[in-house]
Amino acid sequence: MTSEKLKEISYRLFEEVWNEGNLDVIDDIISEDYVLHIGNIDVIGITNYKNYIKSYRNAFTDIHFKIEDIIMNDDKVVERYTATGTHNGDLYGITPTNKKAKISGIDIVRIKNGKMIERWGQADLLGLIKQLGIIPELNNLKI
Repeated sequence: MTSEKLKEISYRLFEEVWNEGNLDVIDDIISEDYVLHIGNIDVIGITNYKNYIKSYRNAFTDIHFKIEDIIMNDDKVVERYTATGTHNGDLYGITPTNKKAKISGIDIVRIKNGKMIERWGQADLLGLIKQLGIIPELNNLKI
């Protein structure tokens, strides 16, 4: 698969799925047995991944991702991104704070036969928690 095709698949996920909310695109670019490894959690299967995206899009209805860098090597793509949004919906039991947040992350994605089959994600969730003021002790933490 060409590097341009790999790049196109990554951009479709961020632009069409995350930014525009078109979850039907997932069926075109992600395999049925897809696995997202994020922190110590594995999101397994296309249905669970759709639910994962829905939970964040419901919690941050104005969520927007921007790919800052993209690097391709064989069947893998490395994506460095920035995400912004306002926490105006429930997020895994965290009531809306109505605060704006901006985080960054880096993901490594493996693609086979034109579909994403595995993703390893690292995002600045501590920064997100701090910006939302969820844990008061973190508000004065300087890193």
